[in-house]
Amino acid sequence: MTELNILEKFVQENSILPSQCAYHTRRDALNKAGKKAGKMRILVLKADNIARVEYICPECSHHGYHESQWQRPFSFKCNKCNSTIKVPKMKEQFKREMKAVNKAGK
Repeated sequence: MTELNILEKFVQENSILPSQCAYHTRRDALNKAGKKAGKMRILVLKADNIARVEYICPECSHHGYHESQWQRPFSFKCNKCNSTIKVPKMKEQFKREMKAVNKAGK
C-alpha cells in the first residue's frame, strides 16, 4: 500500500503543532465486510475547522485526499469508487472490536 504522506508534508511545511489541532487521527479503514483494508489520516486545525483527510480506500485501494467541514459524525466518499468511508469515535470503535473479540472467544 502507498504511504500517507500528503498530510505529513502539510504539517512540516506549515510547522503545525499538536496544540493547533482540534482533531488528529491515523486509523485503519474498514471495508463493507468489516475487515481492515485501508488507511486514513485526518487533521483538523482549530483555526479553520476544515478536515483534511488523506486515505487509502478500503474498497478499491485508491490513494486520495479530501477536504470538508469538520463535524461529528464524520464520513467522506472515495474520489474513485464513491464508497462512503465512516470515521467512528474511538470509544465506539473500541467497544465494537471488544464485542467481536469476546464473541469469537466463546
